[in-house]
Amino acid sequence: MEDELNENITRQDNNVLIGNKPFMNYVTGVVMQFTTKQADEVIIKARGKFIARAVDIAEVSSKRFLDNTVHVNDIKIDSEEFTNTEGRQVRVSTIEISLKKH
Repeated sequence: MEDELNENITRQDNNVLIGNKPFMNYVTGVVMQFTTKQADEVIIKARGKFIARAVDIAEVSSKRFLDNTVHVNDIKIDSEEFTNTEGRQVRVSTIEISLKKH
């Protein structure tokens, strides 16, 4: 049980959630995971209007800053449904881009 908990914590440390911060903050976050924290895999997650930004961050991180030492390992797409403040059901698309060291 404890090993499973530690594994989940480690996995969550390697997640980069995309939002409104400046573009290069996210690129730096991804690069730091691979270089400073020696991560083998980093997962970039985004929802809705930030999906295109997540794709750009993955590409810039891997091609410009990490010199193709990492590659896109997996891409998962999904959608989440929730009730907004007006009481209406809303569906939002999500993406997870997994970058992995060669």
